[in-house]
Amino acid sequence: MSSLDVLGAEFAERRAVMLERLAEVGAAHAEALAGGGPAYQRRHRERGKLLARERIELLLDPDTPFLELSPLAGWGSDFTTGASIVTGIGVIEGVECLVTANDPTVRGGASNPWTLRKALRANEIAAANRLPVVSLVESGGADLPSQKEIFIPGGALFRDLTRLSAAGIPTVAVVFGNSTAGGAYVPGMSDHVIMVKERSKVFLGGPPLVKMATGEESDDESLGGAGMHARVSGLADYFAVDEPDALRTARRVVARLNWRKSGPDPRPDPLPPLFDAEDLLGIVPGDLRTPFDPREVIVRIADGSQFDEFKPLYGPSLATGWAEVHGYPVGILANARGVLFSPESQKAAQFIQLANQRDIPLLFLHNTTGYMVGREYEQGGIIKHGAMMINAVSNSRVPHISVLMGASYGAGHYGMCGRAYDPRFLFCWPSAKSAVMGPAQLAGVLSIVARQSALAKGRPYDEAGDAALREMVERQIEAESLPMFLSGRLYDDGVIDPRDTRTVLGLCLSAVHGAPVEGARGFGVFRM
Repeated sequence: MSSLDVLGAEFAERRAVMLERLAEVGAAHAEALAGGGPAYQRRHRERGKLLARERIELLLDPDTPFLELSPLAGWGSDFTTGASIVTGIGVIEGVECLVTANDPTVRGGASNPWTLRKALRANEIAAANRLPVVSLVESGGADLPSQKEIFIPGGALFRDLTRLSAAGIPTVAVVFGNSTAGGAYVPGMSDHVIMVKERSKVFLGGPPLVKMATGEESDDESLGGAGMHARVSGLADYFAVDEPDALRTARRVVARLNWRKSGPDPRPDPLPPLFDAEDLLGIVPGDLRTPFDPREVIVRIADGSQFDEFKPLYGPSLATGWAEVHGYPVGILANARGVLFSPESQKAAQFIQLANQRDIPLLFLHNTTGYMVGREYEQGGIIKHGAMMINAVSNSRVPHISVLMGASYGAGHYGMCGRAYDPRFLFCWPSAKSAVMGPAQLAGVLSIVARQSALAKGRPYDEAGDAALREMVERQIEAESLPMFLSGRLYDDGVIDPRDTRTVLGLCLSAVHGAPVEGARGFGVFRM
């Protein structure tokens, strides 16, 4: 079932490269964990407050996992890595919930453009998978210097809360500090609101703004304190004496939701894979032009390492088949040799239709350079066959989960359910790269176009300038193809350690079964 030589030199070399890349990702994660830095974390603690992740830890059931989402949001930008908010999926009183927590050590928890994108992505995940939402609120509202990028699209946050509630998905807000201006609408639009004595401050306009707007003198407590909202305005449903009490109350609120999943339960007592997850470090080559067999990955994440391959002799550059992960059935599409030809595209379209007929979620394991080009393949119908695969992916209704292991270039990224095709979850390995094409190919195309343009105009071609341009473009595209760059822009839900893939997939599959798992019964027109 596995021919991987874990004692060979090639495996050791690939493992060393992966560990090096994991160290880089680990350093970026450390930036997110540091929040506003030691000084601001110390000041926050001196005020008797818990840090964002400490609040989450007290909220969740003991010894249960927390699948953090988009931890590298904002990486490489002018804003703090993590975007001043923590989002993820965890279990509260046995109920899987989408949890968000402002990080007040970063500019008082103020929202910047990446905070907004990260929060909207979290709401999208909650809605698609029917996950109750618990918001741990402490934010001064918008980061004012970047308000032009926040104010207009930011209204979608409040829209989402009301739509979640209208869909019967519970929303709970626990307010630990300031929840000002637009931020006041988070508790204002949540189903259940918990506030902390002498800590929570919820108002549309604080005392200085009220003074400027109306001339009225007021103080924080009478204007928007927890006591006032619990006794006078009625905004607070529960009045907590301190932060631990607020989190205990939130757990009791979730316990009383009477919440049930809509999807089927997994098979009980699934068998673990027969092969060690450690081996996943040495499968993907450092140079993605070298092919690797994705079946070596599949047998290390599938229950009992069992994979029933579909059409194994037809379209061999794409492996398709059936498996289970943590007791949940999945249909798997995995790129075997990078390039997608017509047979692979047709096989994929048929396989996706079968998964929809059977109501089985789909797992896409990416390592593709795209659809094959050239006269022979164009004449053979690669466009219509690639379109057939993309049609099937676009109109499929079962949950999709994508993992970028290696390359994910061109329209192959689309056919394998890239971000624009709304996978329920999309994660990257540190070895992944994604762009319109490989850096060398893109630079070469620009060079050819420039050379032809000079020839058409009868001008001599600057060879030295061409070489410098190609080098610059290759460096740029390489940097913009890397997983931390993509994750920083929320093109994925996180960069994960390959060894954690089975665990992450299990958490995602459990989450997607919060909603009904139902396939499409009709597709668009397939060009034959």
